[in-house]
Amino acid sequence: MDVIDIARYFGALILVLALIGLAWLAARRFGLPGVVHPAGTRRLSVVETLMVGPKHRLYLFRRDGVEHLVLVGPDGATTVESGIASPPMVDGRTEEQAA
Repeated sequence: MDVIDIARYFGALILVLALIGLAWLAARRFGLPGVVHPAGTRRLSVVETLMVGPKHRLYLFRRDGVEHLVLVGPDGATTVESGIASPPMVDGRTEEQAA
């Protein structure tokens, strides 16, 4: 192998890595669904989960300051209660968690 061949291989490697980096930056900037989420505040979060039975689980979701209680099982999901007022948030945590 020549020095020129080795230089070509390293040049090609640098080019491929640069293209992968540009694709990653574009995915991060535009937030491709399922790959990378755009940087920003999230509106939906899972506050707490609880196993009710061997195949059933309760989820407490928070969306826009309102909480929703959902029972999830093998037959599907059922909303148990919605529109629950959530406790005030302090630095991303509830006042009870911050204390």
